[in-house]
Amino acid sequence: MAYKMEKTMRWYGPKDPVSLADIRQAGATGIVSALHHVPNGEIWTKEEIRTRKNTIESAGLKWSVVESVPVHENIKTRSGDFQRNIENYKTTLENLASEGIHIVCYNFMPILDWTRTELAWTLPNGAKALRFEKKEVVAFDLFMLKRKGAEKEYTPQEIQKAKEFYENASEETLKRVNDNILKGLPGSEEGYTMEQFQAALDSYQGIGHAELERNLQLFLDAILPIAEKNGVKMAIHPDDPPFDVFGLPRVMSTAKDMKRLISDNNSPNNGFTFCTGSYGVRADNDLPAMVEEFGDHIHFIHLRSTRRDVDGNFYEDDHLTGDVPMEAVIHQILKVQQKRHISIPMRPDHGHQMLDDIKKPIVNPGYTAIGRLKGLAEIRGVEAGLIYSGILK
Repeated sequence: MAYKMEKTMRWYGPKDPVSLADIRQAGATGIVSALHHVPNGEIWTKEEIRTRKNTIESAGLKWSVVESVPVHENIKTRSGDFQRNIENYKTTLENLASEGIHIVCYNFMPILDWTRTELAWTLPNGAKALRFEKKEVVAFDLFMLKRKGAEKEYTPQEIQKAKEFYENASEETLKRVNDNILKGLPGSEEGYTMEQFQAALDSYQGIGHAELERNLQLFLDAILPIAEKNGVKMAIHPDDPPFDVFGLPRVMSTAKDMKRLISDNNSPNNGFTFCTGSYGVRADNDLPAMVEEFGDHIHFIHLRSTRRDVDGNFYEDDHLTGDVPMEAVIHQILKVQQKRHISIPMRPDHGHQMLDDIKKPIVNPGYTAIGRLKGLAEIRGVEAGLIYSGILK
């Protein structure tokens, strides 16, 4: 028997313009969702969880993965009321397990979740993609936010490119950059004014890579016993982008980071959301080798492909192109599944806005229906081809 990946899609809840019926028609059987209306750090009650679960199941689908139970900033900085936030997190894990939900995706990115500067960048074929443009981020940091000491973190060439962009950009373009960085993208939970963002940055004074790594370890020290007792698999999502931004440390970007995580907290319930798009932005990440090395701790999978350049820019490419060797990655995932005798939940991530979806408002950038359907179909085709070829025997 060949174990296939469990096909899922992300759903943002009743207000998501992509319906559960749409997702089921696309070929998914599982749903990845979260209670975005619950404030960060507060308890997800059994009643709220059950309501969402019943909605999903009434559509003929299964709530397979929670993405995400957000980690409050107090926990990341070990400040304020962080102990209460941790206790609430534990209770939420217990409540999820009581309703039969046992995989939790989360991240430990300071302040900002995933970051892009453009949400509808036009590809040569006319489809729209998400893009990260380094000079726009540097321009925001130096000339809009005016973060103290920021110029020391960039090369003279990066500063010059950012200066030229800023001086020649229209007000509309600068507003687009400002809004995309500060307002938060789908799933990020938080949005900021410029003043709030600077205050949030100030709260990380004195917290570098070593301190954030330690705080992540202490967080897992606290919650893993509860996860183990309740059969919950904790799956950390990598940093997106996988490098420091705005002076904030990122501590889950490389194979070295993955190795540290399971070394610091060696539990079968401690593991990863393996996101090929995030890890794939770095040329030094060998994705198939990472799946092979850490496969026993991969609890959830995001399959998407990014295309990068030497200047630190990247965009979301088609699922089977870009810089991610998708066929080789899927091959390794299938081998891991055969070894573990399980089907790991997978969702196609960040589809293009294309076809009829171009005419619709971008409500959840990267999460339009048709682009993800296309990605899911391509991934299913690769998987079927590998299994049919007998390569797993």
